[in-house]
Amino acid sequence: MAQQNQTLGIWLMVLTTFIFAVQDGLSRHLAAEYNTMMVVMIRYWFFAAFVLALAKRQTGGLRKAARSGVPWVQIFRAALLVVEINTMVIGFVFLGLVESHAVFACYPLLVAALSGPVLGENVGWRRWTAIAVGFVGVVIILQPSGGVFSPYAVIPLGSALMFALYGLLTRFVARTDSAETSFFYTGTVGMVVSSLIGIWFWVPMSTTDWGWMLCLCITGVAGHFTLIKAYEVAEASSVQPFAYLQLVFASILGILVFGETIRTNVAFGVSLIIAAGLFTLWRARQAEG
Repeated sequence: MAQQNQTLGIWLMVLTTFIFAVQDGLSRHLAAEYNTMMVVMIRYWFFAAFVLALAKRQTGGLRKAARSGVPWVQIFRAALLVVEINTMVIGFVFLGLVESHAVFACYPLLVAALSGPVLGENVGWRRWTAIAVGFVGVVIILQPSGGVFSPYAVIPLGSALMFALYGLLTRFVARTDSAETSFFYTGTVGMVVSSLIGIWFWVPMSTTDWGWMLCLCITGVAGHFTLIKAYEVAEASSVQPFAYLQLVFASILGILVFGETIRTNVAFGVSLIIAAGLFTLWRARQAEG
């Protein structure tokens, strides 16, 4: 297992959320013009090419990169991520970035809460308190009596459940496999699965949108690698509260670029979520000290 460094893991998660927010903005733009399955497929082609080129440059080459102690778990988690990405991008089309992420924000709660029973990690009462505060923030954002809560909210909610499972499985495989091996499986298996789905939806793409697609591909590679690294160096329950920041970054992008709005309840809920994350950061630093 990799040496534990909670603070490094937290900052890697913050970086990951920013990259993913930019990626989500690019995905929303392209999904409005082209089929979601095709957009995800092209992104994975670039991802797989990068992963294979990187593996070949490493000592041991492709054989070492593909060597896993739990290959079937690696294959499943990679395939699950493809389905999750397609689901979430569809949510962007129906709900927009702000409201989709408001619902998706529950996924870190799922990971942090399940990291104990599933992975056997220690989740103390202070972290449970932070998780509870974050959950209150999510409920305020959702406004079950109205607002965001609609049939379309099931889409990002399903995506959140899948991504939580993906996160737990990523942490699980990190116990036996390196980040490079997880990265290899994420790219190669993802390329195969996304191609089996997306090839049926191919249509020509404009030159300008190919440029946006290139940006999407680059953020996809960077985001997944930093996510895998975050899980490798820190406990899932420590880094997960900071995944809420993706909601903040995506909301800013939705407002500035796509003209979306953010209601008072969303702003208040996000404030609680950030407070819970900052408290967890302080606790992680105390533990390291």
